[in-house]
Amino acid sequence: MLVVEGLSAGYGEVNALSEVSIEVRRNESVAIVGANGAGKSTLVSAICGLIPTRQGRIVKDGRDIHTLPAYRRAEIGIAVVLENRHLFGELSVRQNLELALNRGRIRGSANIQFGIQEVLRLFPFMEERLDSAVDLLSGGEQQMIAISRALLLKPDLLIMDEPSTGLAPKVVKEIVSVVASLRGRGMSLILVEQNVAVAEQNSDRAYVMSLGRVVKHVDRGGWSEFARSELVTAYLGRQ
Repeated sequence: MLVVEGLSAGYGEVNALSEVSIEVRRNESVAIVGANGAGKSTLVSAICGLIPTRQGRIVKDGRDIHTLPAYRRAEIGIAVVLENRHLFGELSVRQNLELALNRGRIRGSANIQFGIQEVLRLFPFMEERLDSAVDLLSGGEQQMIAISRALLLKPDLLIMDEPSTGLAPKVVKEIVSVVASLRGRGMSLILVEQNVAVAEQNSDRAYVMSLGRVVKHVDRGGWSEFARSELVTAYLGRQ
């Protein structure tokens, strides 16, 4: 599905990522965990083509995509929900969704099919708010709209950057539960989190980042041991 090999990237003269390597298999949920400033969001931006890379490869389905622009990466199945969501607040819910729906038609995946009615079933509150301006909605509702918009692109790899930030635990549980159910549809997930509990509950395994590097790989079944280890305090602070 996705292989990142020896990736280095940054801003200006600053290297924010140093030789990062991760792998995501099909139908798998992988967490990227680390404290603020660890390089998690920079890694997301590099995978999605929002910043250029300086070294290494990004391979999706056997194809090196590290030179492709961001819109081409979306067309081959990578969608992202960024931490600040990037919704059009003055537009209605319906208009935000329709913008993605048009782009999703271009990609036209035969395996991942999402339309307006399907995302309304995933997040039922939207049906009564379709004509409301996004700016009038709560943070949790906006996050659900951002996820729905990403799904309408028909991705087979969905990346969520810090989905729990600023949201109530009940809302986080609902959102991540819906997203986790998508693996049965052939979708892979990258969950970027600094909250170990959220990451543990909703991923198969994890990579721990610190200062722009991967410092530990938590294998499938190794979450409970990792959560009790001194590494949680060392790399993530107290949880």
